[in-house]
Amino acid sequence: MSDPSDAVLRAEGLVKRYGSVTAIDGADFDLRRGEVLAVIGDNGAGKSSLIKVLCGATIPDEGTVWLDGQEVRFHSPLDARKAGIETVYQSLAVAPAMDIAGNLFLGRERRRKDLFGTLFRTLDRRGMRQEAQRQLDALGVATVQNIGQLVETLSGGQRQAVAVARAAMFASKLAIMDEPTAALGVRESSMVLDLIRRIRDSGLPVVLISHNMPHVFEIADRIHVHRLGKRVAVVKPDDYAMNEVVSLMTGALRLTESGELVDQKAELNHRPAE
Repeated sequence: MSDPSDAVLRAEGLVKRYGSVTAIDGADFDLRRGEVLAVIGDNGAGKSSLIKVLCGATIPDEGTVWLDGQEVRFHSPLDARKAGIETVYQSLAVAPAMDIAGNLFLGRERRRKDLFGTLFRTLDRRGMRQEAQRQLDALGVATVQNIGQLVETLSGGQRQAVAVARAAMFASKLAIMDEPTAALGVRESSMVLDLIRRIRDSGLPVVLISHNMPHVFEIADRIHVHRLGKRVAVVKPDDYAMNEVVSLMTGALRLTESGELVDQKAELNHRPAE
């Protein structure tokens, strides 16, 4: 277990039930400062439900969440956003008919500070475009040449870069990214991973949900393994092989408190009969 004082976001004993189905079964979680934490798990493991609790989309039945050491209770994604948590969803929540700057400030549009802004609520489009360009330049997004370009004309990787840049722009505590490289080609995936790496290096911790194990091992500082509604292990990519981590995810292997891997099937076969 990590030092609680080192955690930006921490949760203990989370439980979420949907009728007779328990989606989260006493799950724990911790995200440290300045890291990329990958969350992996098989389909139905409960990782999506866990992430929904952390970003305010789901209210848990039991358990506690702390942000920077303070207990928090999110009742909506807006609560999490106000607390400094931004989420990039797999469905790419961008507005295709709007330009890049409009998407970066979507829902946070700035009004002009002059009389027109006060009386007619006129937007400060010039200021937003300038700030959007500064943000993309700071993150090293060089594939976007025109900040006024409509998002619908961008490639999949460029659209994902806009969504990731928006999260980095407004997140003050952490960013959660749900399958950010899904359906992207090799080159575009590499661009998005580089962008996540630069966000981490800027000091903003990132939670990465992914099924792509090569991407996880390439970018993650630690890996949270989720199975049957709870965290079963947290490992570092340098300490374990990819196939070993997959075996932890599927339940073929178990991680002991000393960090040793145990074959679950062999352990069961050697268990004395009652």
